[in-house]
Amino acid sequence: MKNNAVHVLTLRQRCDLELLLTGAFAPLTGFLDQADWQSVVENMRLRDGTLWPIPVVLDVDDALGSTLRSGDRLRLERSDGTPLAALTVSECYQPDKKLEAEAVYGSTDRNHPGVAELFDRGSWYMGGTVTPWDAQTLSRAAAVEFPPEYQTPAQLRAQWTGQHPVVAFQTRNPLHHAHIAVTQAGLEQAGTGAKLLLHPAIGPTKPGDIEAAYRMRVYRAVLDHYPQGQALLSPLPLAMRMAGPREALWHALIRRNFGATHFIIGRGHADPGASAGGLFYPTFAAQELFAQHAQEMGISGIFLPEFAYSPTRRQYVPVSEANGEALAGISGTELRRKLANREEIPEWFSPPEVIRILRQAYRGADRRGLVIWFTGLSASGKSTLAGMLVRQLEAEDERAVTMLDGDIIRRFLSKGLSFSRDDRDENIRRIGFVASLVARHGGIAVVAAISPYRQARAEARRLVEEAGGLFLEVHVATPLALCAERDPKGLYAKALRGEIKGFTGVDDPYEEPEHPDCVVNHAQQEPAAALAALMDLLYRSGAVSDHVAGR
Repeated sequence: MKNNAVHVLTLRQRCDLELLLTGAFAPLTGFLDQADWQSVVENMRLRDGTLWPIPVVLDVDDALGSTLRSGDRLRLERSDGTPLAALTVSECYQPDKKLEAEAVYGSTDRNHPGVAELFDRGSWYMGGTVTPWDAQTLSRAAAVEFPPEYQTPAQLRAQWTGQHPVVAFQTRNPLHHAHIAVTQAGLEQAGTGAKLLLHPAIGPTKPGDIEAAYRMRVYRAVLDHYPQGQALLSPLPLAMRMAGPREALWHALIRRNFGATHFIIGRGHADPGASAGGLFYPTFAAQELFAQHAQEMGISGIFLPEFAYSPTRRQYVPVSEANGEALAGISGTELRRKLANREEIPEWFSPPEVIRILRQAYRGADRRGLVIWFTGLSASGKSTLAGMLVRQLEAEDERAVTMLDGDIIRRFLSKGLSFSRDDRDENIRRIGFVASLVARHGGIAVVAAISPYRQARAEARRLVEEAGGLFLEVHVATPLALCAERDPKGLYAKALRGEIKGFTGVDDPYEEPEHPDCVVNHAQQEPAAALAALMDLLYRSGAVSDHVAGR
């Protein structure tokens, strides 16, 4: 068995892996082999007959795909090198992507974003079962990568008592009054005491869609439009395929695994839109396909019509009930134009708090820039804490937040640099420069880099402060012994064996900060407690306002 092969996951693959490992893609336990892929593509079913309309596959390039064999073990890593899971390869195959495009998307036109993404994938698919690298790594990764409201299927199922219907609502867009009206109509259809699971997809969607962080702020803002305790928000790390009717079935099956009893399907579910305007797929085609398979879905479909605003009745009504009345609406294109031009948007279209958030998303923030710089030994917990902070700030602050991880910077911005002192300083200088640009434009940069030398960190501070930003240094002072003990990448062991030279903390010095703004020791503090202490510092220093999120 080959055990040293590594694959760095794309964002889509990372989302798929999370949903496989947590049971959100049940009954799948891994990526599809060729026979299951063929059956799903042609029949919307796994080989055993189970309804499953969308292929969940792991694509790799020729260099890797042509060398792997059945029984090999493929290590699946995040972009920063952290291992998340192992794939026991059952099969390597080269799919017929044209067949997949025609069957799943109904088109081979690259103007369809799902088709373009499919054709741009690697030429090999890897089938096989996935298992977590270890439970702690996976949970830490989820805390770093997904918003704080994220819950796994098991966690969400524990929320429901079974006494009331649970209505799941899928969205990839900000919510306006029309969406609120649709969900309220769905709750009425489901029956007395129905609960709403607002379950937005936060993985890759359609190019041009508003960023997930801003969408999450909108979802938080609209929760007050429902009675207390009726709606629960939990983001879903789902990479959308924009496959229309097929995807509607898929979305419903996924929500069934989260414990939902009902699922709302509208007029153009998961539709990418046609290039000439309007829908790509036939209107209400998703509802029709769901109805054909309703008996085996295990979740009830709620089919709702198109809604529009009635100026006379001052409420949203089904378009089919207009009775000749002129109804009002604003298209997505028109909304973006109005936002870009700072034009007034009527309150009947969207709540004022939603419009404020969208204006921020489209024009950028105008507050002072902020750089929070985490420094510490390898495996000290910098990236975990920095990632958790990013998600917290995205939930609470209006500024755009950018994560600058040292390992990712090494892969892209600093590729080719060695680990000599001069090159390490150059690496930190580059990170500092990028962080200063973020600060100059009023954003927040969260940096996680070993940055072992004081002079280089001082240079980064200077760049940020010259750009008008506030620089806060956080020393993650986890003891060397603990870092080496829990090192997920195995770097300390290699350094101690002499396989890596000039490794910080082993045969190269780490110069601790003399006056850090915050000190974190993971031998004494759990990540959640460290995050709370850091947020308290940000509030007390005035770097982040403490009047948000209900405080």
